Amino acid sequence: MLRNDFTFTKRQLGLLMLLAGSIGFAVILGIDLIDAGREGGIGPVQRVALTVMALLAIVGLTLIPAGKDPA
Repeated sequence: MLRNDFTFTKRQLGLLMLLAGSIGFAVILGIDLIDAGREGGIGPVQRVALTVMALLAIVGLTLIPAGKDPA
């Protein structure tokens, strides 16, 4: 990764996106659960963020089978 000619493969990019989307989704839900004393539950901004994280994970899943082609 520290070489000048390093490029991400589609599989690596897919795994990175899947990991970021999954962790982001879990963190957003976890923040809502920890803040249980607050009224309102999941708001519209959180729903948008959850949707973006889910889409990021889905796009990552579609990139994983692409193999070793450069991204």
